[in-house]
Amino acid sequence: VQLQASGGGLVQTGGSLRLSCAASGRTFSNYDMAWFRQAPGKQRAFVAAISWNGITIRYADSVKGRFTISRDNAKNTMYLQMNSLKPEDTAVYYCAADPPGAVPTISRFYDYWGQGTLVTVSS
Repeated sequence: VQLQASGGGLVQTGGSLRLSCAASGRTFSNYDMAWFRQAPGKQRAFVAAISWNGITIRYADSVKGRFTISRDNAKNTMYLQMNSLKPEDTAVYYCAADPPGAVPTISRFYDYWGQGTLVTVSS
């Protein structure tokens, strides 16, 4: 499956952005999906994950209550609604796909990755 992330940009503290991840090549509903992010000088970190059917959802503690992950299998697209953004949310955001199973929060379990979209939150 090929993944294309989009929607990043520059936003002020407290603002909102919605990221999208469009999938192609294989049946999107056959995959659990996730968002990870990598800030400058830091390792890639888990943000949120959603099962193939949208029933199981996981969030990193740092984004709970501010970010919402969702998916539309009819449109082959996953979303990340980000509200109340903080400067520490600045990072390149990547979407990832994994065959359905445990909905992991660890990046090495994901087989397919998009190219990343940059989110910059100014203070």
